[in-house]
Amino acid sequence: MEVRWLDDFIALAKTRHFSRAADERNVTQPTLSRRIKLLEEEMGTTLIDRNSLPLSLTPAGEVFLAGAEQMSRIARETKVRCGEIREQESNRLTFATTQTLYLTLYRSLMLPFCERHQLPIDLNLKSTSWVGADFVGALAQGECDLVLCFWHPTMTVARELDDERFESLVIAEEKLIPVTANDEDGRPLYVLPGLKTQPLPYIGYYENSFMRAVLDHFLQKQPEPPQLVTMNENVHSVSVKAMIKEGFGFGWVPQRLVKSSLEHGSLSIAGSDDWQVPLQIRLYRNRQNTHPNLRQLWNQLEEAINNNTFGA
Repeated sequence: MEVRWLDDFIALAKTRHFSRAADERNVTQPTLSRRIKLLEEEMGTTLIDRNSLPLSLTPAGEVFLAGAEQMSRIARETKVRCGEIREQESNRLTFATTQTLYLTLYRSLMLPFCERHQLPIDLNLKSTSWVGADFVGALAQGECDLVLCFWHPTMTVARELDDERFESLVIAEEKLIPVTANDEDGRPLYVLPGLKTQPLPYIGYYENSFMRAVLDHFLQKQPEPPQLVTMNENVHSVSVKAMIKEGFGFGWVPQRLVKSSLEHGSLSIAGSDDWQVPLQIRLYRNRQNTHPNLRQLWNQLEEAINNNTFGA
C-alpha cells in the first residue's frame, strides 16, 4: 500500500466523484480508478459503492476513511520532521581531529566557541584513530569540513596539507615536552640526556604517527644526543602518556595533555627547557568546500584569533 493511494481515497471520499477526485489529485481518471481498485484489493473488501449517485462509501469504506486520514496526516508530519532533521544535519560542520586534541583543545576551546556562535558541529569519532594521511584524504574528498591537527615543518602531513587546496588558521601554540613518572620521594625517575652506561628507557612513536618525524629531527640536531633505549612505541600521545605514568620510561607528549598531571605531581619534566619542541595547532579547510556555515565559522575564528579573544 502506498501513501498516495490513501490520499486518492480521501479525495474521492470528499468529492464523491472519480473525475473531480482525479483532477484534485492531478492524475487521469483511469489512474485514480486503478489505484482505488488496488487499495480495495489490498484491504480485501469493497470501499466504494459505485452504484450510488453520487458515489458513497461502504461501511468498510467509512471505517477505512478514518484510518486513512490519520495515516496520511502522520505521513505528512513525519515527512516534515524528517526534512527538518535533514536540514539541521546539512547545516552541521564535521570536524576531524586526533585523539589528543579531542581530549584537550577540541573539547575545551573549539566546541564551546562553536556553541557560543550557534554553529552546530559534529566530530567524526573515527578520526581519533587516524594517522596523518587519513586526515588529508578526508579533507580532500569532503568526508569532513575541518581538520584540527598538530603542525610542524618536519611532519609529512604538514607538507601535504600546506598546499593550494587547503587553507589554515593557527589556533594555538603547543610544545612537546619530555615527562617522566616520579620515584617514592617525588623526584623524576628519568632525566635527560642520560648516560652511555645507563641509557634512558624511551617511550616513543610509530613511524606513521604525527610526532615521530618531529622528534627524530629534533634529536638529530642536538649537540649532545640523548642516550636512549626504546622500550615501546605508540601512535597516540595518550598511549605514550599512559606508559610513562606507569613508570616504564620517559617520553615526549604535548604539554596540554599532561598539564594536570604536572600540577598534581604524578608526572615531572624530564629535562631542561632545551629539550622542549615547539609545535602549532592548526585548523584546515578545503578551499573548494561551500558549506554554508564554514565561511561564517572561519571568519569568526580569524577575528577572535586576531583580537586575542579565542578561548577567552
